[in-house]
Amino acid sequence: MNFALDTNQWLALAPILIVSATIMWVMVAIAFRRHHWWNATVVAVGLNVALVSATYLVLPQLADQLPDFLQAPILKMLDFFGHPPLPQYITPLLVVDSYACFYMGLVLAAGLATATLTFAYMEGYKGNKEEVYILLALSALGGLVVVCSRHFAAFFIGLELLSLPLYGMIGYLVKERRSLEASIKYLVLSAVASAFILFGMALIFAQTGTLDFIQISHRVGTAASSGRTILMVGGGMLLVGIAFKLSLAPFHLWTPDVYEGAPAPVAAYLATASKTAVLALLLRYFVETKAYQYVTLMNVLTAIAILSIVLGNILALLQDNIKRLLAYSSIAHFGYILVAFIATGALATEAVGIYLLTYVVTTLAAFGVVTLVSSPYGDHDADTLWDYRGLFWRRPNLAAILTVALLSLAGIPLTAGFIGKFYVIAAGVDKRLWLLMAALVFGSAVGLFYYLRAMAQLYLRAPWVRKFSAPLDWAQNTGGLMLLALAFLMLLLGVYPTPFIAIVQAAGLAGQ
Repeated sequence: MNFALDTNQWLALAPILIVSATIMWVMVAIAFRRHHWWNATVVAVGLNVALVSATYLVLPQLADQLPDFLQAPILKMLDFFGHPPLPQYITPLLVVDSYACFYMGLVLAAGLATATLTFAYMEGYKGNKEEVYILLALSALGGLVVVCSRHFAAFFIGLELLSLPLYGMIGYLVKERRSLEASIKYLVLSAVASAFILFGMALIFAQTGTLDFIQISHRVGTAASSGRTILMVGGGMLLVGIAFKLSLAPFHLWTPDVYEGAPAPVAAYLATASKTAVLALLLRYFVETKAYQYVTLMNVLTAIAILSIVLGNILALLQDNIKRLLAYSSIAHFGYILVAFIATGALATEAVGIYLLTYVVTTLAAFGVVTLVSSPYGDHDADTLWDYRGLFWRRPNLAAILTVALLSLAGIPLTAGFIGKFYVIAAGVDKRLWLLMAALVFGSAVGLFYYLRAMAQLYLRAPWVRKFSAPLDWAQNTGGLMLLALAFLMLLLGVYPTPFIAIVQAAGLAGQ
């Protein structure tokens, strides 16, 4: 294996290298002096620079979607500074292409939103605050590696780098019993899921002699009939482990407990960035190994999707805790994404990208409101629906943002969620997946009820003023500004989605 890289490959690795340098920089900064604002700013700057570098890598593809008067200066800038042609294959382990850049951007944007919300949340915390930013940057780095993986070795290393810091982030509030309990649950169950993934990889390697995705697809077709059973078992174990990471039913039982116990911004990151990275990898694996040709596998995915949609929505009906409600909601939403995943084809790949984009923005906004309402009290979140009763009469702007987020999760028109759900339905109808369409319609109808029930609490007058309420100047701090930006994106995606659709189309996966 040749590890010598040329200039273009180093440039293509810029987002990963910048996040790695940010981690080292924060560690050194903490060693010299503990300062909450300074260390949070270092991470935010590093993630911003990495996001800009990932955007720069796909500027030629994005320029094609822009008006002529904008194309010319961008192309001149690219000629002046130079630009690595994509895709760039970084050893047999990683590939940086437009698809990887899009999902790297999504992971980095979610990490950046989490960092700013964490800063607002940790202001009231009395313990050490700085290490949470190192853990966040480490997890984001793992997400970038997962997104770029085209080899099981790189995937597993990236997956563990993504997951291990989450154990510390979930249990960061060491004096809060629920936080430690959630961390231990996630640690034990995540370790079991990783063992399933590793053993599945071993069985596949035993029959194919390779861990490279494309080579696996070539060798599976020539495998002996006796070896195909072992390959099916290996693939099934992989699917079990990944379904756990995505909290798909019936491997979802950890999700509500972990979301409830984790600090609100950490729950936001867990619901968005970590799942986005894993799903992006799974889609690449399915396309490059042509796994969608196996009818049995697609039938299993269909059953998982229906189960996730039905269980996620029905169990959400029973919740009076907003974090548990959002947890069960995320189970249902990834069931919706599986509908597009199962459809396969160019439209389906586009639908997955659009839905993930709208889901990430909306979920971050919903958890952002929870974060800002909870932050003044440091180690205890405002997580029951009763805590939000009458929020409109105390903080009307925050209530409005949470209302839009809940409507978007329900898929109401003129919000981001409607565009995502429209694409998923279009992909399912295009492939005539009527059973999945019926489950999606049922789930959406049930979901509308519990989202409206939660939303109604915001406008009811409470018999007394609740203790949970955001500071009066919440919109003037970094977390508040990030929340306003997310609210603007939710509405922009719903009203004028064209530029975002163009970005997702430019990030299409070759071979789909």
